[in-house]
Amino acid sequence: MSELEVALRDLGLTEVDDKGLKSRTTYKVGGSATSLIRIERDQDLVALGRLVEAFSEPVLVVGNGSNLLIADGDLPLFVVVLGEAYKGVEINGETVVAGALISLPILSRQVGARGLSGLEWAVGVPGTVGGAVKMNAGGHGSQMADSLIEARIFDLDSGTFSIRSLSELEFGYRRSNIGQNQVVLGAKLSTLGQDDPIRIKDRLSEIVAWRREHQPGGQNAGSVFVNPFGDSAGRLIEAAGAKGMRRGGAEVSPKHANFIQADPDAAAIDVISLMASVRDLVDLKFGVRLFTEIKLIGFEDTYGLPSGS
Repeated sequence: MSELEVALRDLGLTEVDDKGLKSRTTYKVGGSATSLIRIERDQDLVALGRLVEAFSEPVLVVGNGSNLLIADGDLPLFVVVLGEAYKGVEINGETVVAGALISLPILSRQVGARGLSGLEWAVGVPGTVGGAVKMNAGGHGSQMADSLIEARIFDLDSGTFSIRSLSELEFGYRRSNIGQNQVVLGAKLSTLGQDDPIRIKDRLSEIVAWRREHQPGGQNAGSVFVNPFGDSAGRLIEAAGAKGMRRGGAEVSPKHANFIQADPDAAAIDVISLMASVRDLVDLKFGVRLFTEIKLIGFEDTYGLPSGS
């Protein structure tokens, strides 16, 4: 038994046998982690903090993995996933308390079925509440910052739980000040009040239909690049002639140029190489430097693809 395995046992942490990360992101590419740990209760987080302190491995919290590109190979990472205890939803009047693990589309539909409006936008965002809080996810003219009252967070470095208000999270475009060693456990959200559930359901259907018409399905992580001020990344990419461009098992979507699709047999190197090629082509053609919305894990700086946050 390795030193890490002994520590996991002594701390009472649950390690997932399959440490592969392909199945945990929507790109369906990537390597394996040093350890993949499931958090079943708050006490596990305190133990996890001790583990991180002892082994000094970087931590990656993964929900639906809908905004991640993880490198190939063996990665020195403690990957953390939350268990079912963090999937609950409570509705009190016009306030919703949601666990970090629940998916945004499911939450949106549950709230709408109760006749509460204001979270319809979330039906088109394929992530979890935890990820949405951390990156201020959004769509259809709204974002998490429009709905959030406060978030419950655990800090692995200090070993403390906290409730952080909207202003304390310092939301910006697809970003917050939540650090890598901080785990979002849940969020309190406000709605816009009562409405006819049938009308809400119709609005949800319209958003889903729009998404299917304008955005590709399959293995992707949504929009790759941040829209530059006053323009559209998709328009620039298409105008540069990159629509349909391919690197290995990755392709710029013929349906929407700001999406990159991964084939079933693709590797992470294919996707990031294509990202870099698209960015360089747009820069060459128009003198506009694109920044990625995708969180890149385990890559060297060779590709020069920092986020725009």
